[in-house]
Amino acid sequence: MNPLQRAARNPTAYRWLVLRGRPMAQGTEALLRFATKGRLGVLDLTGLPNVQVTTSGRKTGLARTATVQCVPTDDGLLVVGSNWGLPRHPSWSANLKATERVTVRRRGHRFTAKVRLLTGEERARAWATALTHWPNYQIAQDRAGGRPFRLFLLTPES
Repeated sequence: MNPLQRAARNPTAYRWLVLRGRPMAQGTEALLRFATKGRLGVLDLTGLPNVQVTTSGRKTGLARTATVQCVPTDDGLLVVGSNWGLPRHPSWSANLKATERVTVRRRGHRFTAKVRLLTGEERARAWATALTHWPNYQIAQDRAGGRPFRLFLLTPES
């Protein structure tokens, strides 16, 4: 495990990142994605599984791409709209909520996936899975002021 991976998984370091380091992480992400033509980002450097999701903007209809951390499951990929624990949902989650399909780029491979917003018991199970995979989600959830994170299941189409 490299030093960035250790730091990212450390709850104390993650709290600092969520509270103060978000602008730096977002700027570094943008710079890395630009310099590597989309192939490498901050989550890649920290060894965390991630995908780039591209969908039409719900208001503009323009293609919108967001890099999000993911949790691989038997059914597909679980993505969590944590938005760094801010009180509002991330804009990419509103676009996913408004569509049925997205283009997903993972490790250089592109595929189309069905999008499903999880609710009820299914959401509760998915949240437990997400916390098992990335316990720091709880830090962001505690900071979000009671806003329940949107959880989406991306299921690859055959």
